[in-house]
Amino acid sequence: MAQNTVEKTPVTLLGLGAMGAALARTWLAAGHPVTVWNRTPARSAPLAAEGAKAADGAAAAVAANTLVVVCLLDDASVEETLAGVDLAGRDLVNLTTGTPAEARARAEWARERGARYLDGGIMAVPPMVGVPEAGGYVFYSGSRELFEQYRETLRVPLGTTYVGADAGFAALHDVALLSAMYGMFAGAAHAFALIREEDIDPASLAPLLADWLVAMAPSVHQTADRLRSGDYTEGVVSNLAMQVAGTPTFLSTAEQQGVSPELLAPYFALMRRRLSEGSGEEDLTGVIDLLVRRPASPRSS
Repeated sequence: MAQNTVEKTPVTLLGLGAMGAALARTWLAAGHPVTVWNRTPARSAPLAAEGAKAADGAAAAVAANTLVVVCLLDDASVEETLAGVDLAGRDLVNLTTGTPAEARARAEWARERGARYLDGGIMAVPPMVGVPEAGGYVFYSGSRELFEQYRETLRVPLGTTYVGADAGFAALHDVALLSAMYGMFAGAAHAFALIREEDIDPASLAPLLADWLVAMAPSVHQTADRLRSGDYTEGVVSNLAMQVAGTPTFLSTAEQQGVSPELLAPYFALMRRRLSEGSGEEDLTGVIDLLVRRPASPRSS
């Protein structure tokens, strides 16, 4: 057992919220020596009882190991926690949720202090940590060398997906996927609102709704292909003109059911705008160009 522990990469973990504690426990269970620190010392005690070394402060925790994983509340917390801490020679893996711009600035900040940097976007909730079949993973971006060196250690709690040398790409992928998730939640909320006052059991709609969303999911591949080619019309079955013509039915139904259209109306407005500016024969991909705050590149529509 002792030999196995020695062979495992030692890890320092800063931040013991629900996610940080789950990460620490998974590394401990896999035999990694783990040093932990948290602003509230009491949170370190349970992990110390399970074999972790509780550091007296962030500086001591960072000094303990080369690999330092940060899982704090936000970027400001990272700044505050590591202010004045010697990072020279350390490998900093930041799993704190933030924006792409914050990740890029933090990468430069780490470089200036003599540390290598890897940013991470966690696509999981704490109960998924250490449970491979749950499918959780982390987007990583930044130093490819650092990622490859610690790949096996990083994949112990959650799967790993490297998305590029640009330190901001992990956060960008994270927010992109979560944005799509909230869009799905918005659509589902509108669907349930439509039946809310009717004699329809929500539990009977749920499997129909879930199956429908699954059936629609492959359309993202078609959208990606059209964005790459610049041709928004090839192979289109339900064109923009037809879909815009159908939107009054959705709005009228919402009004008749006493449901606010505020989740659907902005998207329908973009559809109408795209139709007025482009071709009715394309699909909905052109809406993306309206969302980007710069002139879109010429399209063969």
